[in-house]
Amino acid sequence: MRAEDKIFWVFKSIIWALCLLPLAWLIWLILNQGLTANPAEFMNRYLGEWAIRILWVALAVTPVKILTGWKQALRFRRLIGLFASFYVVLHVTSYVVVDQYFDWTAIWNDIVKRVYITVGMASFLILIALAATSWSSIVKRLGGKVWKRLHQGVYLAGIMAAIHFIMMRKGFQIEPFIYAGILAALLGTRLVPHLKKLKKKAAAA
Repeated sequence: MRAEDKIFWVFKSIIWALCLLPLAWLIWLILNQGLTANPAEFMNRYLGEWAIRILWVALAVTPVKILTGWKQALRFRRLIGLFASFYVVLHVTSYVVVDQYFDWTAIWNDIVKRVYITVGMASFLILIALAATSWSSIVKRLGGKVWKRLHQGVYLAGIMAAIHFIMMRKGFQIEPFIYAGILAALLGTRLVPHLKKLKKKAAAA
């Protein structure tokens, strides 16, 4: 095995361990300590916040490549993105099962009446669609260009997730806006190569 491949598998193993650690900690809390006075709310918020954090890390992969030139970082983007989708599924599942007890009427009313849940569910559906089409066989069927355009939906999902987080917190709280600021920085960094191209064109003209 090449040294490059060994490094890849080491990093991949580390990513698996780090991404599963929050879930392991939640399970430990449930079994040993309990989840505060309102366990449903704690679990839902905990899983939702970790879903956003891991999604932000997935969105940070390309900026890392742009700023450092480390192209190998792109090899980890799909794995991290799938973990983000995994935590989003857990987040929604905790809402459906632990909070609403499969009361589909109440769930539908929440989606229709509460804007932050509407936005959150829209982000969830986008991420699920991206996860379902992230496999190599699907990429081949769709074609590279179509697949790339489809997966640009992750930006919309990220923006919706940030809005969902801000609206979910009642009153003004700084934490969701910090997350939104980080997202803005990550998306802004992606404009760097395009700005460089525009400068080159302007200089050539």
